[in-house]
Amino acid sequence: MVEQWMVETDLSQEWDFYTRANVGEVFPDPVAPLSFSYFQNENGLGGSEMGFRNAYYRIGVMEPSELPDDQCVFLGVTNGYCYLNASALRMLGHRAPGMTSADIDAAFFGDAPGVPEFVVKPGFDRPDLTEKIGATFGWVLTTPDLPDVLAHEQEMNQLRTDRPDFSAMSGEELVDFMMTTADTHFEKLFTEHIFISFLATLPIGIITAVCEAVGQPTSTLKLLAGLGDVESAAPSMEMWKLGRLVVASPELMAEFDKGHAGLDERLRSSGDNSVAAFVAAFDTFLVHYGSRGPNEWEMRSPTWETHPDLALAAIDRMRLSPESSSPQANNDARGVERERLGAEIAAMLEGDPETQGQFMAALHSATVFMPGRERTKTNCIKLIQEMRMALQEWGRRNVEAGTFPAVNSYGLLSRREMREFLANPEPFSDVLVEREALMAEYHQLQEPFLFVGSAGDVNDYPRRDAVEIVTVVDDEVVQGVPGCPGIARGIARVVTDSHDPTALAPGDILVAPLTDPSWTPLFVPAAAVVVDVGAPLSHAIIVSRELGIPCVVSATDATKRIPDGATIEVNGDTGQVTIISLP
Repeated sequence: MVEQWMVETDLSQEWDFYTRANVGEVFPDPVAPLSFSYFQNENGLGGSEMGFRNAYYRIGVMEPSELPDDQCVFLGVTNGYCYLNASALRMLGHRAPGMTSADIDAAFFGDAPGVPEFVVKPGFDRPDLTEKIGATFGWVLTTPDLPDVLAHEQEMNQLRTDRPDFSAMSGEELVDFMMTTADTHFEKLFTEHIFISFLATLPIGIITAVCEAVGQPTSTLKLLAGLGDVESAAPSMEMWKLGRLVVASPELMAEFDKGHAGLDERLRSSGDNSVAAFVAAFDTFLVHYGSRGPNEWEMRSPTWETHPDLALAAIDRMRLSPESSSPQANNDARGVERERLGAEIAAMLEGDPETQGQFMAALHSATVFMPGRERTKTNCIKLIQEMRMALQEWGRRNVEAGTFPAVNSYGLLSRREMREFLANPEPFSDVLVEREALMAEYHQLQEPFLFVGSAGDVNDYPRRDAVEIVTVVDDEVVQGVPGCPGIARGIARVVTDSHDPTALAPGDILVAPLTDPSWTPLFVPAAAVVVDVGAPLSHAIIVSRELGIPCVVSATDATKRIPDGATIEVNGDTGQVTIISLP
């Protein structure tokens, strides 16, 4: 029998439809107690829940009186995994002028099977809030920039610059730093992230509707590509430059040829000038982008700063790529095509000045809000990194003292338990070992993608390795959702862990379960990307559009159905993945 998970929210019975869609990219693994503190604290509501609520109040979707003041609604953790409350999210579509709940389903959740019908209940229709949302939408289509987002970016950059010497701080000071930093900034930054993320759906919806009306439905993807200034794509641009430094140096090439395990240490011990120059450039890269990594919202997870070999492994894939794979060149080409196509469709609307004006406003708004969404996310990740680095120092000391089984064991403690641990660590020695084992056990269970009311008994969950999936056959088509336009044919490389990308060679097609920024550098050498889950605002789509890589998301179970080594064709315009031949 599976032991009950360490933390759990009281799920809403009024807003009872929950989904792993979208949030599965953010929290792919079971949620540890420390991270849970930001969902639900001692008062019942944490910064994550309040971020959603504050964003909804600011947009005008809901009023505080409609939500309980002692229960998480928007985010739920049950049987170990984090879920989004789709019932509450659908209210934006229901109450917003010119939208429906189905628009929210399409934007955030893709083509998930089993989605229940949206039922309009008493009190759902609120003309006063619809008017308020309309005013917010008017601001979205007219604001030239997002000064608050940029100010918070500068604030987080300054936080990194002002990072204290953690090695000189006591354990109590390190824990205090983490908690104070979180309490000062997290809710504010997360509110902004959710606010901008919701509003980014508006220009997408307008552009999509216009393209369909003029008979060019596939043009939507091209009009949302090559926007520039997308934070999640920026690391790939810099990694490409680092990869070119490697190509120009025989000494660096030789070190990279030995493999990425221990590569950072080898490079730093080298006396070669070109290697030293690379290390200096790499250190600058880590200052700017070291917060990125797999499962980066989880403070237990490694990042490029804590584990530099992870970043070097991605650079290794890039140094093998030809010059034609340059992400900046591809981005520039997409930008030129976007401008050309936008002007072409605008000219088609000359007989309808109102629609033409709205279309042009939406085109500009997309260049503000889609990069803005990624920047707000990056601001949150930079904040979490500073908290993580303080706890990494605390974790190392506890490993040396024999009170932690691993450096990242701090994540298995709640905030309250951290205080108790500081006073007396001995009672936690067995607890931490048991919780680590429980984390591994739950990671092997296949959680439901969505549910209404209850996720069921965890003892009824199948093991991931026991879930039977019918593999594809020659000429079969796996249907997904179009992400980035273009057609590519190549060898499928099924990569389930961004920690080790060495199986992916330039020109291969990356088939992944989901993507966060730690995967982004693998897009550059890949001919195309296929992802199990995702929707129009998912990370994989936004970044692939910036890097100019054909992309298909929501290709359900692609990593299990498509065997590694198969020859496939990816059509980013139609969302079709065709099996040419099996290995």
